[in-house]
Amino acid sequence: MNYDYDFAVIGGGSAGYNAARVSAALGRKTVVIDGAPRLSGLCILEGCMPSKTLLYSAEILHKAQQGRRFGLKIPVAEGNFAAVQARKRRIIDEFAADRIKSLHHGQFDLVQSNAQFVDDHTVALANGRRITAAAFLVATGSTVAFPPIEGLRAARPWTSDEVLNLSIQPHSVIVLGGGLVGVELAQFLARMGTKVTLIQRGPHLLKGSTPEAGQVVADALTADGVEVLCGAALLTVARGPKGFTVTFAQNGSTRTRRAEHCFNALGRVPNTGQLQLDQAGVKVAGPGQVVINRFQQTNVPHIYAAGDCSGPVEIVHIAILQGELAARHAARVKGLKPVDFDLLLSVVFTDPQVATIGISEQRLQADSVPYLSASYPFDDHGKSILMEAKRGFVKVLAEPGTGRILGAEIVGPDAGELIHIFTGPLAMRATVHDLLRAPFYHPTLAEIVTYPLEELADKLSRSAKSTRRS
Repeated sequence: MNYDYDFAVIGGGSAGYNAARVSAALGRKTVVIDGAPRLSGLCILEGCMPSKTLLYSAEILHKAQQGRRFGLKIPVAEGNFAAVQARKRRIIDEFAADRIKSLHHGQFDLVQSNAQFVDDHTVALANGRRITAAAFLVATGSTVAFPPIEGLRAARPWTSDEVLNLSIQPHSVIVLGGGLVGVELAQFLARMGTKVTLIQRGPHLLKGSTPEAGQVVADALTADGVEVLCGAALLTVARGPKGFTVTFAQNGSTRTRRAEHCFNALGRVPNTGQLQLDQAGVKVAGPGQVVINRFQQTNVPHIYAAGDCSGPVEIVHIAILQGELAARHAARVKGLKPVDFDLLLSVVFTDPQVATIGISEQRLQADSVPYLSASYPFDDHGKSILMEAKRGFVKVLAEPGTGRILGAEIVGPDAGELIHIFTGPLAMRATVHDLLRAPFYHPTLAEIVTYPLEELADKLSRSAKSTRRS
């Protein structure tokens, strides 16, 4: 068959752009199809980069306001919401311009239009054109979820898109959801001076993290003035002339909170509803999630999916790995290995940050896998004490007998940077003893990892001696 392209990518975000780049480098005739009003993808425009830019401004403000704790006299430290947003826009515009330049670079074709499948080798564009390809990659990302809560959709609460682009400071906000997006932006708003109430259905914040991590973040938010309500099942959301009213069930009773604004941070769902995947015979699960195998193939082998629309996680570097894998697999590159989720790395950019890598303790317990665990608190560590950054801990998990490091969790100052101490060792299947051979400078935040590592080494030694005696 003669097709217009060897490889057609639907979606020009992190997964799609990097897949197209790799495909073109392999000599394949490639096209990116993206009908978004503004190119660049979620991470750059309305996700990672704008949120972290705002969070950093709020963190600087918070540190200035805490000057007295460090023996400093800072008479006035106030946020300028408009100026913070203007700085964010300048930075994001630069990032977006660079991505748009790359999309127009000429390595592959770019078609700015929405697409729908006609059959498994053909898509119809909104402009009336049709494109055929030997292989497709679906990389259309995700969109905000609206769970079936009475009045939620009709009330038209803010989503992260609106919060990240506010021009004026809101007086009060109810945040629905205690996941990554909810806790990060709740802390940003609170530190900028907004009265924030956060309502979380689960028993603790950040359900993908440990309860201990969630509690540390809850304590930090509470210290910032956020009212944190966990174990609260949302019942209704209503909007009136004076703002929003949210009712929820908690501890056997019905409760109510009111605020000027409401922010829906109840998660995201795959953005695949307009693709007509059924016309191509592609199977989806749940709310439009594309079902894939370990090489990113759907049930239609020449149609691939990557990133948020396929999961299993919504993390940029995973989306990039998935997109690149799909491009190479479609080009029949030999010796490929699937994405290794035993090396999964995740960071929440609250203050303190929450970072994890490897196999989680919850998964080890669920799978009845034996492991050793050791932790150490930041409130007993020299560098974090002098920084007045004493919330949190470091936990390391290791395999009994061998001492191979299985995973780690860091909740504390610069956890998103510190977790990378473990990325190389986990990838190389290193042991506790291997990592302890590395030098750690004093006084640094990084040296805190040596304490749980030393505890694990001691446990391994005692276990070995017990085994020899028996």
